[in-house]
Amino acid sequence: MRETDSMEKLARIYLKEVGTRHEIPILIICDRDPRFASNFWRSLQKALGTNLDMSTAYHPQTDGQSERTIQTLEDMLRACVIDFGNGWVRHLPLVEFSYNNSYHASIKAAPFEALYGRKCRSPVCWAEVGQVQLTGPEMVQETTEKVIQIKQRMQAAHDRQKSYADLKRKPMEFQVGDRV
Repeated sequence: MRETDSMEKLARIYLKEVGTRHEIPILIICDRDPRFASNFWRSLQKALGTNLDMSTAYHPQTDGQSERTIQTLEDMLRACVIDFGNGWVRHLPLVEFSYNNSYHASIKAAPFEALYGRKCRSPVCWAEVGQVQLTGPEMVQETTEKVIQIKQRMQAAHDRQKSYADLKRKPMEFQVGDRV
């Protein structure tokens, strides 16, 4: 969408891309972009039964898991822009695919698997990153190569975010009766 698109167009895109593919969410955590802070957006979400939690860059009103996910996705997308240059927008579906089919320790599954109760069936070999023998049509090979590259970037982003979190962690032990 474009910045100049109307709110009505945003609502149609939202219902088409989110509502028809998944369902109307119970909760949306979003930034304070004027489009998402508008009366129209708030009234639409209220009519749909969705709660809005607004966040800001320096005072997040979200849970830590969402913030960590957002940071990892930003890191991943930044890497894709660097890797794919001007063609990065064409690779966004592969980024989404890679993210949705990668294991997440917090839910002990890939988001696709957690949502649908089964692993994603795909000709693209996303499970064995690095040890893949490419066969088949050129398009499948190229897609597989791009997904492998994205998965490697995603792992690097995850490792970077983990190292940031580990800097703030310290082992603590408590005894019964301690006030913490």
